[in-house]
Formats: sequence, C-alpha cells, structure tokens
Amino acid sequence: MSTGLIIAIVVVALIILALLVLLPRMRATAHRKQAERELHSRRDRVAGEPRDAAGAAERSAARAEQKARLAEQSAQKERAEANVETQRAEMHERGMADDELIEDHERDRFADVVDRDGDGHTVDDRARSATGRDDDRDGVDDRQDTPGGGATPAGSEYERGREDERRFERGDRITDDVRESER
Repeated sequence: MSTGLIIAIVVVALIILALLVLLPRMRATAHRKQAERELHSRRDRVAGEPRDAAGAAERSAARAEQKARLAEQSAQKERAEANVETQRAEMHERGMADDELIEDHERDRFADVVDRDGDGHTVDDRARSATGRDDDRDGVDDRQDTPGGGATPAGSEYERGREDERRFERGDRITDDVRESER
C-alpha cells in the first residue's frame, strides 16, 4: 500500500472516531437548545395569557371610569338644573319674578302690588311711591329741598349704596361712569 493511501485511511478513521465521540455531544447540545426554546415558548405563552387578561381588564376599567365620569357630569348637570328651578321658585315666592307673570298690557292693573326693586317686599315699594321717593323709577325728578336751602337728590349716599347693592344682586354691573351718567 502506498503511503498516501495509508494516510487517507488514518484521516478517515480519525474523522469517524471524532464523529463517534463528538456526535453524542452535539446531539445533547441540540436537545438542550431545543428544550430551552420549548421552555421559553411555554413561558411566553403562559405569561402572555395573564398579560392579555390584564390588558382586557384595564381597557374595561378605563371604559367604566369614562362611564362614571359621564354619569358624574350628568348628575352635576341635573343638580345644577334642579338648583336653577329651586332659585326660580324662590324668586317667585319672594315676588322677585313678577315681571315674568305679568304681561305688558296688565302692568297698570298690578302696579301697586309688584315688587319693583326686586328685594322681595312690595310694602317698601308702595311706601316710596306714596312719599314720592322712589329713586327715579317712575321717571319723575324726586329732588327735595334740604334745610340748607339747596336741592339734593332724594336719598342719601346710603340709599345710593343700597341701590347699588340691589343692582349687584340682580347681576347688573356698576361702574363709576354708570353712576355719573345716572346723576
């Protein structure tokens, strides 16, 4: 036999021997990696189920919170509407909304029982009308002579302050230029 053939047989024998020794190790490594992949896949699947359930629960909770906010806003709106109706009823009870009840052609008929200043009392309105001191609501100049000889507007600074308070309660905006234009 020739030397080249002997070397070739030895090399082939060594390769076969190496394969016989290394093949089980390679198989074991391949099985271990396959088992790791399968375990990792199972972990992902098992962990994914609760995550999906948690995500669904979170979306459901967000919808429930949105519905609760809408319900709260609806309740606040209804509460506000009820308060408006209560205020309207109180205004009618006090006579502060008589202008809503009396039409224009009936004004003369109810003139002596209507609350003109909106304070809930018609007695003081009738008394001012009777004394001629109605703070220019009737368009008549109610100036009275004072002991000093000069004419001053009916009512003192106190009376003008009371009128300003009444206007403020009705929501009228009072500024100094409005007061000046009234004088």
